[in-house]
Amino acid sequence: MAARRCSALQVALIVLLVIMTAVCVALIVVLTTGKKDAAPGPQGTPYLIGVGRSDCTGPPAEIPLMGYANPQQTAAGIHTRLYSRAFIIDDGSRRVVFVTADVGMVSQRLRLEVLQALKEKYGDLYRHDNVVLSGTHTHCGPAGYFQYTLFMLTSKGYIKAAVEPLVNGIVKSIDIAHSNMKPGRIYRNRGELDDSSLNRSPHSYMNNPKDERKRYKSNTDKDVLVLKFTDLDGDGIGMISWFAVHAVSMNYTNRMVSSDNMGYASYLLEEDKNPGELPGQGSFVAGFSSSNLGDVTPNTRGPYCVNTGLPCDYLNSSCPVGGTKMCQAFGPGKDMFDSTRIIGHNIYLKAKELYANAVEEVTGPVRFAHQWVNMTAVTVKINDTHTVSTCKPALGHSFAAGTIDGGGDLNFTQGAVEGDPFWDGIRDALVGPPSNQTKECHHPKPILFSTGEINWPLPWHPQIVDVQIITVGSVAVVAVPGEMTTMSGRRLREAVKKELTSVSTFRNSEVVIAGLSNVYTHYITTYEEYQVQRYEGASTIYGPHTLTAYLHKYRELAKAIAQDKVSELPVGPEPPFFTSNLFNLMAPAAVDRKPVNSSFGDVLEQVLPVYRQGDIVSVTFVAGNPRHSGDIRDQTFVTVEIYDNRTENWEVVYNDASWETRFHWLKGSNRQNNATVEWFIPSSAPAGSYRIRHFGHYKELKGLSPVITPYEGSSDVFSVGSSYYHSHDQPVHNHNS
Repeated sequence: MAARRCSALQVALIVLLVIMTAVCVALIVVLTTGKKDAAPGPQGTPYLIGVGRSDCTGPPAEIPLMGYANPQQTAAGIHTRLYSRAFIIDDGSRRVVFVTADVGMVSQRLRLEVLQALKEKYGDLYRHDNVVLSGTHTHCGPAGYFQYTLFMLTSKGYIKAAVEPLVNGIVKSIDIAHSNMKPGRIYRNRGELDDSSLNRSPHSYMNNPKDERKRYKSNTDKDVLVLKFTDLDGDGIGMISWFAVHAVSMNYTNRMVSSDNMGYASYLLEEDKNPGELPGQGSFVAGFSSSNLGDVTPNTRGPYCVNTGLPCDYLNSSCPVGGTKMCQAFGPGKDMFDSTRIIGHNIYLKAKELYANAVEEVTGPVRFAHQWVNMTAVTVKINDTHTVSTCKPALGHSFAAGTIDGGGDLNFTQGAVEGDPFWDGIRDALVGPPSNQTKECHHPKPILFSTGEINWPLPWHPQIVDVQIITVGSVAVVAVPGEMTTMSGRRLREAVKKELTSVSTFRNSEVVIAGLSNVYTHYITTYEEYQVQRYEGASTIYGPHTLTAYLHKYRELAKAIAQDKVSELPVGPEPPFFTSNLFNLMAPAAVDRKPVNSSFGDVLEQVLPVYRQGDIVSVTFVAGNPRHSGDIRDQTFVTVEIYDNRTENWEVVYNDASWETRFHWLKGSNRQNNATVEWFIPSSAPAGSYRIRHFGHYKELKGLSPVITPYEGSSDVFSVGSSYYHSHDQPVHNHNS
């Protein structure tokens, strides 16, 4: 009987245990489900979203690089490739396109040619008012895509071979986004990134009102804004991030085409999201866009005199011996490649974190507003008694001083508020003096070049400028045609937000500046910063009230969007598209020659038989001029290949777009050129047998006709092991292709 009672008790306990377990499981399910639902689920109607990426790398030889205006800085190889990344968003009735491209800036000519190509392909679907083109501001992309004389002079003219890859690459990225459109959702997130930016003109910044400066904890914007794009299953398809920092980690001594720190951030995130793909491949697109970076450097160790190690002069960023050229900013890495890696990695990590945690959904209509504005004649009433006006464009003396990221060669210094009789005399003899009206309008800027008064062979600077805002739900992207300083950007964001939030639709609006957009007009400082006339103020080409004029114009756009009265905005005067007097100072690429008893693609300096992770493999080939390869988009000059013993095939693991490779082109004497390929073996490289191949084209004369012929070359096979002592595990085989 006792045994039966005990058995019944055991059964009861077992049943109770099963019930308790079931309750616990149910509670866990409820709690975890509840936790998942705590993050806001999809709220609004999905958008149609398309993302696309396309190679836009131009000729990596002899073409000037755009950014430092250094005539010696001509292309001579590839560090990383350049890409255009396009994002299309459609709410069912309106559509916008945002493109961020690895270029120094979007020029008016580039924009007009892209819009022309889009019109031919899509009719009126993609237009000047709903397409934004923004540049990442790398200073290491080929120049030659401008139609105004000043830029053509520093770029060796308008170079069709440099323009076409940019136009075709941007259009192709939009084509891909267009063909991939599908229903999806957008989420936004914001955070702060420290230790990746420094104000390079703190003296100018300090001239802003004290009360205004007290509202901010830093003299640069640390904010990172991320938009996360997903399909309806919640799988990520793309991302745009904005952060204000110059893409000048690669300095003016670099001669390889490079996407710099912003491009490296894109590279890393796309590598994450497209596992196993080569650079530029895979469906996930990560765009890192410029913002109000005018006075912001990534060279976080700051400036010092490189010849003495002492600090530079605070006011004019020059050194007692060597002037502005010796005052240079560096860091945070041991060299420019390391600095690019560190800054790019920092930006990538912050964007990746914000992307992963983005739960605030963007909902609401898509809107856009655009005007062409004659920026030489904008008048703004600032109170009952005063109006201010913009000026014809002009550059000040401090423009020629350059910055701590790349100083000028001549004896100009930043902060100059008086002219120099010597340089003014040379200017007067060459291009003529500025008019008294222009001098008065630009005061206190001492004018070096009155570009708005010189029109031969074409105008030296643009007069007609794009102002544009696109909004997606509560997110407003303000496309700015130049480089706004930190405080200028803050004032603009605040002004636009004030207009938008006057209606309930935009109550929770997020305003972000997309810099270097649509047309390039140099810098935009505040009125107070302009008075100091450092480089940024001297390069604010429409005078001291440039920002005031932009604030007025963008407020009008924001107000029209908020009140849904965009159709009532005047279109404004169309910009010119010059067809005559464009000049090209680039000579055609010369015929290639090779050493006696050699062929193009032959190895001049061979690899070693054995390497280990962390080593640098180097091989030098007899090479042709890369300009002879024509359109190099989606091609490669370099492959690093591993031998697959299972398939008995060579597999490409890196190409010239890879961070781990460097393609150096050396223009030799007597037209005999070399190409040196370096592979920095990462710790992740598997042990095995490898080879490096180089591809190119050479030009020769047959009779009197130039003939271009492709060639290729290969290094010997070499082995990579985790250490030299493991090399016997990987015997070197002489595999054939």
